[in-house]
Amino acid sequence: MASIDLNSDLGESFGTWTLGDDDAMLSIVTSANIACGFHAGDPRTILDTCRAAADNAVRIGAQVGYRDLAGFGRRFIDMDAADLMADVLYQMGALDGLAQAAGSAIAYVKPHGALYNAIVTHREQARAVVDAVRTYDPTLPVLGLPGSVFLDEARDAGLRTVAEAFADRAYTASGELVPRRSEGAVLSDPSTVAERVLRLVRDGTIEAIDGSTVDVDAESVCVHGDSPGAVDMAFAIRKILFDNDIDTKAFV
Repeated sequence: MASIDLNSDLGESFGTWTLGDDDAMLSIVTSANIACGFHAGDPRTILDTCRAAADNAVRIGAQVGYRDLAGFGRRFIDMDAADLMADVLYQMGALDGLAQAAGSAIAYVKPHGALYNAIVTHREQARAVVDAVRTYDPTLPVLGLPGSVFLDEARDAGLRTVAEAFADRAYTASGELVPRRSEGAVLSDPSTVAERVLRLVRDGTIEAIDGSTVDVDAESVCVHGDSPGAVDMAFAIRKILFDNDIDTKAFV
């Protein structure tokens, strides 16, 4: 049976501010990209999310990002590579400690937000992230956008690379994500999103925002936990895949 990993960004609540429904998402997805405290998440939230992930046998990924709580990690920061490497290393260690306290451990690494987008083309920052992962644990896979310099650098460094697609984000004709502030960048209709994922898994293609067809070879599909109707979209995706004899299974 064919299979695909379904991942989501979780653990992003902060103090009394609640974002998304992590418990519901963890009953659906197979991998959880958990915030590490730099772009979102506080220690209690992160620990609780790790515990819930462990209880649901969901793999835990370190979602590392810029130190940008105010901007939710969605603002590019032009920082020294050595500083970025240390920041990413710090985040991995912090999340792994909480994950282990919850009876699990980090199983992969996925950059967040502006950092994720930057290292599609920013080779120096891509290398900094790769250096951090390799220093912490060279057996950890990394998630990234197909065709990104980040995945190229990771592959050259001997890391396992996992190409990722996005269920709830629009694509440009060149295969990059449409900037969030652009009209139509974020999708929210469960049936539309589910059909897109089915096409992706079956055919390896997705429709770009201009109507053209983009080739996307992905092992994992992301539904953002903070997207409107995230739980309904994740459920619709899992159902349509099940109905078409496609399993949802963690890639690691």
